[in-house]
Amino acid sequence: MTSNIKNNYVVIMAGGVGSRFWPYSRKNFPKQFHDVLGIGQSLLQLTAQRFDSICLPENIYVVTNSQYKSLVKEQLPYLSDDQILLEPEGRNTAPCIAYASYKIHQKNPDASIVICPSDHIILKENTFKEKIETAITVANEGGNLVTLGITPTRPDTGYGYIQFEKSDLKSKEVKRFAEKPSLEIAKVFVSNGDYVWNAGIFVWKSSTIITAFNQYLPQIGEVFEEAKEVFYTKKEQEYINSNFSRCDEISIDYGIMEKAKNVYVILSDIGWSDLGTWKSLYEVKDKDQNGNVVDGDVILYNTTDSIIKTPKDKLVVINGVKNLIVAEYDGVLLICNKDDEQKVKNLVGDVKKIKGEGYY
Repeated sequence: MTSNIKNNYVVIMAGGVGSRFWPYSRKNFPKQFHDVLGIGQSLLQLTAQRFDSICLPENIYVVTNSQYKSLVKEQLPYLSDDQILLEPEGRNTAPCIAYASYKIHQKNPDASIVICPSDHIILKENTFKEKIETAITVANEGGNLVTLGITPTRPDTGYGYIQFEKSDLKSKEVKRFAEKPSLEIAKVFVSNGDYVWNAGIFVWKSSTIITAFNQYLPQIGEVFEEAKEVFYTKKEQEYINSNFSRCDEISIDYGIMEKAKNVYVILSDIGWSDLGTWKSLYEVKDKDQNGNVVDGDVILYNTTDSIIKTPKDKLVVINGVKNLIVAEYDGVLLICNKDDEQKVKNLVGDVKKIKGEGYY
C-alpha cells in the first residue's frame, strides 16, 4: 500500500459510447456499464475495484456524460454526487481530465492522481498495482507526468505507441508518441524493442498537471481556474454546463503529453486489453475446442474461430461458419467477419443515417 494513501486519487473516464463494440455498446447503455466478461460485474465496477488498496473510496472520481449519472450511481453506490463529474458534452480527454484534476486539487493540493479509462481489462492485477505504486513514486519525486506503456505482444495497428529511451531504470524517458501505425511500421516498432502500446493510463501530481494545462492548454486551464469558486457547491454543475463548450476539443496526448518534457513511461506486462472491439474480447476470453467464444443459449455445428454473444432467452443455432462476429442486443443483430471489426464503427454510422438515433 502506498504511503499517504489519503493523498491518492483515481479518476475514471466513463463517458464514451464504444461504438466499435456495437450493438452491445449503445449510446443509452455503453459497454463500460455492461458485464462484458460475464462474471457479474461491469467494466466500470471492475475498474473501481482494481484500486482498492491504492486509494480510499472517497477519493475515486468518475467523469461521465450527464445522461449516465444514474448508471454510475447504481453501479458505484458509495460515490457521493461530488465524486461524479458530469460533462454536458464529450470534448475528448483533455477537458475531462482538467475538470477532475482542478477539482481534486482544490480539495487536496498534495493529491497524486491516477487517470484511467473505465472499459479496459487487466488480468494481472497485482502486477498492475505494483506498476501504479511505482508510477506514483516517480510522479511525486520529480514532478513528472507518468504513463503506463504496455509491452507489445504483436504488431497491432489499433493502438498508439510510445517510444522510450532505453535504460535500466524502472521509468523510461519518453522520446515520442506515435499514432496508430500501418502494419509494416507496427512490425518495425515491435522489432526495435523501444516501443510500447499507449494504454491511456496516466499518473501525476495535481499541481504538475495544472502547471502543464496552464502552459500547453491555457484556454482549458482558464475555464477550470475560474471554476475554483464553485467546486463542491450547488453552483458547480451550472457553471460546467455553461462553460464546458469553451474548452478545446482535444486529447490529453495531443494537448500535453506530446509537448511536455518531463514525461516518463513505465513498461508494464499486466494482461491489458482496451476491449475496444469484438476481436479484443475474443482474444481474452476462454475458447471451446473449435476456437469459439460463446455467451448465450447457442448450439454450434461446423463453426470455428467465431465469437457469439446473444440473449440468454433466445436459442441460436449456427452451422458452417468461420471467423465471424455474431452479436445481438436490444433488438439489433450484427453478423460480421471478425477481421472486419474496425469497420463496425462505419457500419454504425450508416445505421444511424438510415434508421435514426434509436439504433445508435
